[in-house]
Amino acid sequence: MKHLLPEFEKMKERYPAGFESSLVLPCLRRIQEDRGYIAETDIDGLVEYLGVPRIQIEEVLSFYTQYRRQPVGRWHLEVCRNVSCSMRGAERLIDHLSNKLGVKPGETTPDGRFTLGTAECLGSCGTAPVIVVNNTYHENMSLEKIDQLLGGLE
Repeated sequence: MKHLLPEFEKMKERYPAGFESSLVLPCLRRIQEDRGYIAETDIDGLVEYLGVPRIQIEEVLSFYTQYRRQPVGRWHLEVCRNVSCSMRGAERLIDHLSNKLGVKPGETTPDGRFTLGTAECLGSCGTAPVIVVNNTYHENMSLEKIDQLLGGLE
């Protein structure tokens, strides 16, 4: 995390003194972009750097599902399972992916290529069911489209 401190300093300049806690989300986002997930050492470093209570960072990490506490595979697949997606077959898609990859949601394949996850809502109800692969949306998904998508991932 130390190599990111110059970036954090530039972000800090945009806020008035005393608003360091406002930097928790952007700092966590940047750490995750850099490392791929938020490690315990990153949390410790942010507590020290920002001077905020650790619980404040823990609350952010537990509330926002886009922050990861563990490494993920090369391809991070997240299936929306909210009402609209579930009504249009999301559970079937999750089962299909789980069987095809040999992992349950929350797990990574032994070769480290794929991590399967679920999200409560990906905000694309009109194009349900939706799968996000490494932050790219794939909408109106079907079993056939999933097989095509997986076939195109290296």
